[in-house]
Amino acid sequence: MTATTIAADSQTHDTAAIMRGLYGDGIIALKGAFDREWAQRLREDIDALFAEAIGRPHGALPRGPERYYVEVHPERLRGFVDIATHPWFVAVCLAVLGPEYKIVEVGFDVPRPGAQDQPWHRDFPMPDNTRIGRRLDSLAFNLTAVDTVLAMGPLEIAPGTQWDDFAPPPFEDREAGMFPPRALWPRYRALAQQRMPQMGDISARSALTIHRGTANRSGQSRPVAVVGVDGPGACNAQRHDVQVTRAYEVSLPSFVREHMTYRLVDRLENIDQAHSIRGLLEYGAPRGV
Repeated sequence: MTATTIAADSQTHDTAAIMRGLYGDGIIALKGAFDREWAQRLREDIDALFAEAIGRPHGALPRGPERYYVEVHPERLRGFVDIATHPWFVAVCLAVLGPEYKIVEVGFDVPRPGAQDQPWHRDFPMPDNTRIGRRLDSLAFNLTAVDTVLAMGPLEIAPGTQWDDFAPPPFEDREAGMFPPRALWPRYRALAQQRMPQMGDISARSALTIHRGTANRSGQSRPVAVVGVDGPGACNAQRHDVQVTRAYEVSLPSFVREHMTYRLVDRLENIDQAHSIRGLLEYGAPRGV
């Protein structure tokens, strides 16, 4: 698919609906974006990469009991180019972030059996572009590798809370802007929606929208691929290490290269997971909090 074709296909998606969803609820989704065979390959890749990561120091980053995050090399996910060139993905990025958007993160979350409820949080403090400019400058795309059922501990999200300014700067530390005070938790419980994506679905959300993972009481892991995208002025690339080998760079469509921030390497290097969130490690929420 050429860049011209991608751009044309992306125009078939309603920009106004995309903007309403992400500036309103803070999350939107496309059912059946990929077929189940594609999603099964995603699961195979995540399983293999997680087994590697969990077996080496700093390979998998704990995000609470039995919950891990792993940043990965794009070329080790067979479906990466499919994601980056999907017309809906492109349309969402263009609508919200503009034509200079950049993919800055590729990874996955794995809540295993026994994962507990997380505290309500956002993924990073509200930037000035949002607080002052009332503009979203980044997005997180999620693709489940399983059919989600309630026992697996689905994501809970509180729609519209990407605009909640509960911790104005200056922050004592970065996480002060990520975790709202408990006094606000009843508001988030009242708003909460559980997301139940199925294999092949893709969602896009503002990482500022207040959310939490819930307890996985099943006997199965619930792996979810993550692609983070920045618009101009965002600085999330500083916390990630997207590597691309020279051989893979040549194979990438020019459209994808133009919309990535990456470090060119001769050989892929292990990624030391450094995007730690202390508040998720120190907290063990009882069910129902």
